[in-house]
Amino acid sequence: MAKVIGVEGMTAADLHLELQKGGRFVIYQYCISVIVMTFKRASNVYFLRAGESGVIRGLPFTLLSMMLGWWGFPWGPIYTLESLAINLQGGRDVTQEILALLAQSTTPQP
Repeated sequence: MAKVIGVEGMTAADLHLELQKGGRFVIYQYCISVIVMTFKRASNVYFLRAGESGVIRGLPFTLLSMMLGWWGFPWGPIYTLESLAINLQGGRDVTQEILALLAQSTTPQP
């Protein structure tokens, strides 16, 4: 399972309460290009508490893509625009996927 940032020191009850208030798990996308090669990657998973701005939290990935993503041809501009669109919408919500993984890990295996 990917590293989850933002849940440090939280109990399962704290996490459940934050999710009920509107908390969510998100990932950000970034793009780095080196002339003929372009790399599109996803960040670690971030937990955003209710009311926390996903756009602000994803700003480092947005800036990285803006500075280093454009330079590869042809995928650099395409992946950079895709990364910016995702990050400027507050990241990709992966809450349901994370909850499904947590449910699987706590279910006893036969």
